[in-house]
Amino acid sequence: MPIHDWTRVYAGTWHDFHLAWIAELRKELNKRLPPDYYAQAEQKTGPYEPDILTLQANDNDDRAEAKDDIGSGGTALLQAKPKTRFTYAKDEDEYDDSQREIAVRHVSDDRLIAVLELVSPGNKSSVWKHRQMIEKALDYFDHGIHLLIVDLFPPNPRSPDGLHPLIWESNKPTYVCTPEEPLLLMAYVAGSPRRAFLEPMAVGRELIDMPLFFSPSRYISVPLEQTYQSAYQDVPAKWKKVLEA
Repeated sequence: MPIHDWTRVYAGTWHDFHLAWIAELRKELNKRLPPDYYAQAEQKTGPYEPDILTLQANDNDDRAEAKDDIGSGGTALLQAKPKTRFTYAKDEDEYDDSQREIAVRHVSDDRLIAVLELVSPGNKSSVWKHRQMIEKALDYFDHGIHLLIVDLFPPNPRSPDGLHPLIWESNKPTYVCTPEEPLLLMAYVAGSPRRAFLEPMAVGRELIDMPLFFSPSRYISVPLEQTYQSAYQDVPAKWKKVLEA
C-alpha cells in the first residue's frame, strides 16, 4: 500500500491514524525484540496521542548492549548494513559539546535505549515546536539514546531541506530533501562516531523496513510498511476517500 498524502486531511485524522500505527509498531517490536528489551508507548504532553515508542532494557541486564548474540526476532549485527540509500558518519571533532538540559522522560525506572518517533504536523506548526523537536533529538544523542524518525510530511519554510540537516548539525555536506522525494526516514546511531541511515520517500511509494538501533552494533528491523497497512485498515471510510482520491 503506497504512502498517502496526509496533508489532504486535517490534523485530527492523522492523530487518529498515528494512534493506531503506534499500537501496531509496539506490538510488532515486542514480538521481535530480544527478551531483555521491550517497546512501550510514551505519552505526549499534548492532548492527542502517544508521541513516541521507547525501547528500554531491563535494569538487571546492564551488559545487554555488550552481548554479541542475535535475537530470534529480527535483530541483526551492524555488519548486515541497513538497506537505506544514504549513510553518513560524523567525525568526533564535529560534535557540539554543549550540555542540553531537556530531560528525557521515562515511563518506568528501566534504562531508555532508543526512541521511535512519528512526526506530526504539530511538530512543525510553530518556530517553538519545530525547535523543540530538534532539541529533543539532540538531547537523545547527548544521552546515548538511538533514534528512528519517520517523517511523512513535506518540508516547510522552517526546515526547507527537511529535518535531517538540522538534526545532523554538520559543517560538511549532508542529505537534503528534494521535490521528487520530500519525505524522509531517518535512523540514527548515538555515540562516537554518530551514524545516520536515510531513506528518501514520496507519496505513492511503499515504506521500507528501517533499523532501530539498541546498541552501536545491533539493530532491530522495524516493519514500517506492514504496520502502516494494519493501522490504515481502520481509517474511517470518509477519510480514505480523500486520501485515495
